[in-house]
Amino acid sequence: MLVKVLEFFKNLPPKKCVQCGKEIEEQHECYGNTCTNCLGVVYHQ
Repeated sequence: MLVKVLEFFKNLPPKKCVQCGKEIEEQHECYGNTCTNCLGVVYHQ
């Protein structure tokens, strides 16, 4: 049964941002639906 659950998550389509439609680079099963650009997130290096 565990294999079926893993297959389910592997087969999910890529998430897209609800504001700009860009593909979101994160896990498909997470709750976020807005990309970092639309959220205004800035990465500091």
